[in-house]
Amino acid sequence: MNSLWSGLSLVPILQARVRGHMPVDVTGISIDTRTLQPGDLFFAITGDTSDGHHYVRAAFEKGAAAAVIAQPHAERLAQTGPLYIVRDVLEALEALGRAARARAQGQIIGVTGSVGKTSTKEALRTVLGHFGQTHASLASYNNHWGVPLTLARLPLSADFGVFEIGMNHAGEITQLVSMVQPHIAIITTVAPVHLAQFDSVDAIAAAKAEIFSGLVPGGIAIIHADITQTPMLIDAAKAAGAGEILTFGKADFANARLDSIELRPTSSTVHATIRGRSVSYGLGAPGEHQALNSLAVILAAECCGISLEHILPVMQAIRPETGRGSRLNLMLPQGKITVIDESYNANPASMRAALALLGQAQTGPRGRKIAVLGDMLELGEAGPALHAGLLEAVLEAKIDKVFCAGPLMRNLYKALPEALQGGYGETSADLAELLKYMLTSGDVMMIKGSNGSKMGAIIAAFKSTFSFENLS
Repeated sequence: MNSLWSGLSLVPILQARVRGHMPVDVTGISIDTRTLQPGDLFFAITGDTSDGHHYVRAAFEKGAAAAVIAQPHAERLAQTGPLYIVRDVLEALEALGRAARARAQGQIIGVTGSVGKTSTKEALRTVLGHFGQTHASLASYNNHWGVPLTLARLPLSADFGVFEIGMNHAGEITQLVSMVQPHIAIITTVAPVHLAQFDSVDAIAAAKAEIFSGLVPGGIAIIHADITQTPMLIDAAKAAGAGEILTFGKADFANARLDSIELRPTSSTVHATIRGRSVSYGLGAPGEHQALNSLAVILAAECCGISLEHILPVMQAIRPETGRGSRLNLMLPQGKITVIDESYNANPASMRAALALLGQAQTGPRGRKIAVLGDMLELGEAGPALHAGLLEAVLEAKIDKVFCAGPLMRNLYKALPEALQGGYGETSADLAELLKYMLTSGDVMMIKGSNGSKMGAIIAAFKSTFSFENLS
């Protein structure tokens, strides 16, 4: 494998004392022995629930080139293998991330937003990957350890780097984006998420706008055009010194405007106007929200110097991620049903988008559109009302049956007309068994909830019991 960092170069970057034989080089960075590969440099991060220093021996047993540990553990771990001994392991990882950014030669893109940041990041990975070596965050590595870890893994040879930046309190993005220093910063949208930590959606917008503070001089801001906070975000980008501000959405003034969309079960055809040019392109993911995010992807790719003529043909390669709209067919004794897996996370905006997507689904003969919904968390005092408020989206999408799990989602269940009530359970496990007997051939079932509501367990239970085929 190619060298990512030389062993000698790490000493001044990490401000480390070396014990043992210094490796010639390291080929990767790891903070988790479960995924560690031979040649990786292991950082013994102390997290909320575990201390990486307990796993240093396991890291060397799996072939780690060296480990970065804190000074108090130096004597106990002295004989385990080559060690870089530092004052603080997380600070050392941040320093390595900053060093990776300082030497980077490619275009760097930062993505944040209340909804759609992971899907947009993955779409950028797919599209830019057709035009050069592209490095992007794994999963949702978007927090205080995920961002520096992703930066530290950035190869010197990368043409493009795409970084997802998340937050749940004010000031968090400022700290993270100061490491990323993007050439292009995208805000997918602003929605009522993390209301337990914020007084209003405007306060959330202000926190998201922190991403512009890290833009390189003359950098480019890409902003959703259709939200109430768009003027606020544009002002923030200007104040941060953005060299260009571009917008995407359905608004007439948007630089990338969605004109119409033709929806199919697992794909879409998008008709749009991109900087005055009318275009049509295939998108390998269904749903208007996916189409809107694809416009931000196109603008970013253009800003990286790729022509529109080359970008549009590869948009078809974009696929929904597991838990974010991927689909599968389950073979139940009653017949085949289709599952839309939206189980990764949920907030009011993404829940409405998922319900709209279900409403557009094609059922089989006598099939029904079934929503299986778990609690949306971190909404503070507004939580009960925001759950009950989903009734409008359910009715608009013409959902046939709704199953709810969790005390917050009970507020929606009680608001539903009796004919739409499919069943209620305190937990997702309560619904899994019930659903096995309530589904019929031709049904389309969409499952969604916050991570903490564990709605993915329903899909796992079905997949462990019945045969299935992945559709996207």
